[in-house]
Amino acid sequence: MSLRKQLSDILPTLLPSNPSDAIKGTELIRLTRLQLVGNYSDASLRYHFSIMSCDPASPIAKVEKGQGYYRRSAPLPALSGAQELLSLTQGRLDDLTADQGVVDGAMMRIRKFRAVVTRYFEINGRFPFAFRQAFAKDSPISNLWKYPELVLVDWETGGSPDEEMSLDETMLAFKQRLGIAPFRLHAARLRIQPSLATYREDFFQTLSVSMWAQGGELIYAAPVEDEALADGLRRLGAAFGVGVTSFGLTAEALEELPRPANILNALPRETEAIMSRLDIHRICAPSSRPHLDWTALGSMRNESEEAEKLVQWLTRCIDGRRAEAFKDE
Repeated sequence: MSLRKQLSDILPTLLPSNPSDAIKGTELIRLTRLQLVGNYSDASLRYHFSIMSCDPASPIAKVEKGQGYYRRSAPLPALSGAQELLSLTQGRLDDLTADQGVVDGAMMRIRKFRAVVTRYFEINGRFPFAFRQAFAKDSPISNLWKYPELVLVDWETGGSPDEEMSLDETMLAFKQRLGIAPFRLHAARLRIQPSLATYREDFFQTLSVSMWAQGGELIYAAPVEDEALADGLRRLGAAFGVGVTSFGLTAEALEELPRPANILNALPRETEAIMSRLDIHRICAPSSRPHLDWTALGSMRNESEEAEKLVQWLTRCIDGRRAEAFKDE
């Protein structure tokens, strides 16, 4: 039996499932030798650990920060793949499980995460706009490559959306004369669980849905603890300018949060308590393009009522010289 096959059989029983309990390479080699058939050098074992940790199908993963290895969880496409925000009548959620309780629990975590992300950006000076109809049960699956879950608006002339702000009229008029938008629009894709097996799909969907905007951001709920995964995301981010962020929320942490409506309408002290549970980690920062793709945005308006509402909202803010949170009318 090859060394790799032996390691694939041995390592799952030796590796801890929690990355915080990661085992160092020296100790893992010692424990592995107790079950290994054959005389292999430490260098050979370390080499195989390193190579296998970059393979999404292998049981071993290397921690992103610090030293050591842990057991990689099996991928859960029903919870972490591209279809997670579609209706239950489409995509992998419906295909992979007949347990309605499991599906409902997964969808509730997704809604909680979307509420947390929305509230986080609201209190940090960004104005979110959510696309929802694009992911209704009768929507084509191709919408996953056309529409973001959120558009994040950064007004370049003001402060926080919790305190509705007046736009600087002189700067606004100046930018209008130059044909420059007084804001930046970033399209965001939300995902629950980062995975070495699915991160390319997550990333390139984010890139696709943000081509009309000035930037794209991929936002994960769970921490990115796999070194190979983090490195892969950084390389893609550097090549294409898409930002990647983790909110540090495990599935268990999401389950402990209040219901989505309570998150969105929480009092200041309650909001502070919710935000204190986040462990924000920026894997790579987004790059902003200077201009929108007006042709692509025009096409979106013709196809989507929500895209039209986005444009109308931005127009109201500019006409009123006041940046305000979106309210569906």
